[in-house]
Amino acid sequence: MIDALGAPQSVLVLGAGSDIAAATLARWAAGGRLLRVVLAGRPGARRDAAADAARRLAPAASVEVVDFEATRTGDHAAALHPVFDAGDVDVVLFAVGTLPDRPSLPDPEAAAEVVTTNFTAGVTALTVAATRMRAAGHGRIVVLSSVAGERVRASNYLYGSTKAGLDGFALGLGEELRGSGVEVLVVRPGFVRTRMTAGLAPAPLAVDADAVAEAVTTRLAGLGGIVWVPSPLRVVMSVLRHVPRPLFRRLPL
Repeated sequence: MIDALGAPQSVLVLGAGSDIAAATLARWAAGGRLLRVVLAGRPGARRDAAADAARRLAPAASVEVVDFEATRTGDHAAALHPVFDAGDVDVVLFAVGTLPDRPSLPDPEAAAEVVTTNFTAGVTALTVAATRMRAAGHGRIVVLSSVAGERVRASNYLYGSTKAGLDGFALGLGEELRGSGVEVLVVRPGFVRTRMTAGLAPAPLAVDADAVAEAVTTRLAGLGGIVWVPSPLRVVMSVLRHVPRPLFRRLPL
């Protein structure tokens, strides 16, 4: 279960190689209550490193790895049901995502892969998780969204559109689960300095992965909803959302 300070005992991470997931796990481990960590992701060095780090941070916890390929949506149920069969899951953290190169018109197959990774995988995997957590009657689902989905820009329209879809799905899922004992928290960070954004010029109000992790762990003890990282982005995006399109096109975004 999750205590009053937002410290869980069991966590399933979808997207084991995520820097934000790693920072969040470190904070949960510091709470001293972690007994089970399940890292779902592609087999490889990044997942192995994440598992090693989890074992160091939470030596009393059982650390498991699960093969999870975001683009193989038909395999998600078979991969995830055994995780729930093996024991309770307090928190599911969806940290799957890819930031594509930004040509004006991407290759159709490459574009489809981005959509599947960033959006469709969230629909399939979180539907499995939500079904099992509702049956258990408790838990939190944390979805890493992005401010890029609040108003899609030409400079990253493919990424932004997938995040808009994921964000809308997660908010709707939260409404569907209302009263079930399962809460959905949608996290909307701005530019986060991680391996995924390495080489890109940081945007204003840029943060590091630990700032996102702090926001997640702080909000986990309460109800679901939306958390902006950093919090001033809520005001910024509220303004940008209502800028007329002809003017919006001229902004250096």
